[in-house]
Amino acid sequence: MGPNGAGKSTLLARMAGLTFGEGTVIFDGASLETWPAAKLAQHRAYLAQQQNPPFSMPVWHFLTLHQPDKTQTVLLNDVAQALGLSDKLGRSANQLSGGEWQRVRLAAVILQIHPHANPRGQLLLLDEPMNSLDVAQQNALDRLLSQLCSQGIAIVMSSHDLNHTLRHAHRAWLLKQGKLIASGRRDEVLTPPNLARAYGMNFRRLDVEGHRMLISTT
Repeated sequence: MGPNGAGKSTLLARMAGLTFGEGTVIFDGASLETWPAAKLAQHRAYLAQQQNPPFSMPVWHFLTLHQPDKTQTVLLNDVAQALGLSDKLGRSANQLSGGEWQRVRLAAVILQIHPHANPRGQLLLLDEPMNSLDVAQQNALDRLLSQLCSQGIAIVMSSHDLNHTLRHAHRAWLLKQGKLIASGRRDEVLTPPNLARAYGMNFRRLDVEGHRMLISTT
């Protein structure tokens, strides 16, 4: 979490092994810089904030390219159905709407790391995965991510939705201007004082019919 320019995308790209800088990122006991790219792709999947669709490639082909086990057609169809893509598999990726393409990209990284097809999968990194998704599609993605967590996949994602994070995250990191200003359990991090420090505005935390909610009071 954090305002625009806080460093969320930079941090995720560094964790994905796509950029380098000061310090060392340790993944599974070894420096990320020592991981061969092909091996790293077997253990972690990464959704960048933006990616242009490949020219004239069918959706099913794009998804198959991300599967470690190309024979797992049942899993591909299950993930596509969960994200409302079953009727899009034969379409060209460059003919999709923004929301459809976002769901295809999400399906691809989920298939890359899904334990049913990839027993080496460990980590899923998502940069603002809810972009362009409507409420029902966000709910479908939440269910898929919850299933992955229950199967042992660690998920790190960036978001601008405070209330979604408050409801679904186990832990939270709060960034501002490239620095970590709070980390820990979501209830300990997403507090009005911490959020005021990060965003420069006042917040209140409410309980509405059993659900916690953050609202701006500025």
